[in-house]
Amino acid sequence: MAKSYIDIVKYMVEARFEISGSVEKPDIIGAVFGQTEGLLGGDLDLRELQKNGKIGRIEIESSTSGNRTFGKLFLPSSMGRVETCILSAAIESVDRVGPFETRFQVLKIEDTRNEKRRKIIARAKELVKNLLVTEIPDSREISDLVEADVKTSTVGTYGSDNLPAGPEIEKSDDLVLVEGRADVINLLKNDIANCVAVGGAAGTIPKTIIDLCTAKETTLFVDGDRGGEMIVRNITSVADVDFVARAPDGKEVEELTRKEIIKALRSRVPIEQVNAAAKQRQEQQARREDRFRDRREHRPPAQETTAREVLSPTEITANLQRAQAHQRRAVEGEATGAPSSLGIKDISGEGEPEGIESIAQIEGMEAQRTQAGAPNQTLVKALNELKNTLRGRVYSNEGVVLSEVPIRELIQSVQDMKNVGAVVFDGIITQRLVDLAHERSIKEVYGLRASQITRRYPDLMLYTAEHG
Repeated sequence: MAKSYIDIVKYMVEARFEISGSVEKPDIIGAVFGQTEGLLGGDLDLRELQKNGKIGRIEIESSTSGNRTFGKLFLPSSMGRVETCILSAAIESVDRVGPFETRFQVLKIEDTRNEKRRKIIARAKELVKNLLVTEIPDSREISDLVEADVKTSTVGTYGSDNLPAGPEIEKSDDLVLVEGRADVINLLKNDIANCVAVGGAAGTIPKTIIDLCTAKETTLFVDGDRGGEMIVRNITSVADVDFVARAPDGKEVEELTRKEIIKALRSRVPIEQVNAAAKQRQEQQARREDRFRDRREHRPPAQETTAREVLSPTEITANLQRAQAHQRRAVEGEATGAPSSLGIKDISGEGEPEGIESIAQIEGMEAQRTQAGAPNQTLVKALNELKNTLRGRVYSNEGVVLSEVPIRELIQSVQDMKNVGAVVFDGIITQRLVDLAHERSIKEVYGLRASQITRRYPDLMLYTAEHG
């Protein structure tokens, strides 16, 4: 439909016509104007109304079938409802177009503003929904926003290095070290205020951090990635850290939820175990590299000369019996003139055990176990009781408990006490502890497992829950 040429179209009059002859569109429009002229007075004359912009141009849609013409008439109006209805009735009064009889019938008068109203209502609903959902938070969200902003604003600086820190650094007896300011903010949001940032893995560790680690019980809380391992090595090499806590693999401290933070801090590991595990990994890596280098040079791998750190009496006896049988077969072969089996792989599967160089070595280990004595079942039971507690007990030579302390204080306690006969603890037996036990004339050490022990003492029995 063509443009109506009026500023505002309030109503659209739609009428159907039927003419008993074949006529053109101008003939129909002329008949409408001609037969309604002067019919309703000057105020409602179609020509005057069109000049004044009260109605628009009349549009005709017509078609011819046989000798008859059918179609529709559209009249846009900007007048009121009553005036528009009067004009519609006047159009129905047109009864001839030229010589042919004609019949007009108004089908409907449509308020064109209804469509605009529907669009306005739909858009208003959408705007209100967005306003309620996204723009105006509820009271709980407002409280959380205010609380988070207050906690974030409490991030201050500490020491001469101006390190980002929480407000409880001075008051608290323990301390949480994190990497950066974002980590401090996240801990503050989750009500952990005794935290301070060290400033990343690179560069020199600030003296403020070293002094704090010396004065307080310190937990180093790092990301669960390669950067976190670098920070652990860098800080523990110069500062006295007590525990290490790690974020879940692939996550950073600044993005953890409250539940993840609490779980990570509860699962912290004493620094002694962290160092022992790192040393063991390095030694395993070095042995793998040695074997790879031997294979690359087309040489058989060098036989390991160090037996497993702690062997049970049953294992030592079995190894001794196999080694003696192996040597006995070799001697009998030489006596009968048969080829010696020494140096030839024993197809029976009873060859010399891996890691044992000779019968003398096995006998020496058996002698060491015999001199040290059998495990004390009371102390074995105590070791089982201490599992997963991260604590240790110091026993006198008479079997009386002298002290029960966290394992991070175990070394110092053993050094300070006298008449110590045994040490039982929920941790890893290290070379440092073995040397100290020998110096203090301690007879027995019980732990979960042992690290690489290079020096052993005949009068000291080492017992691990891992090997029995």
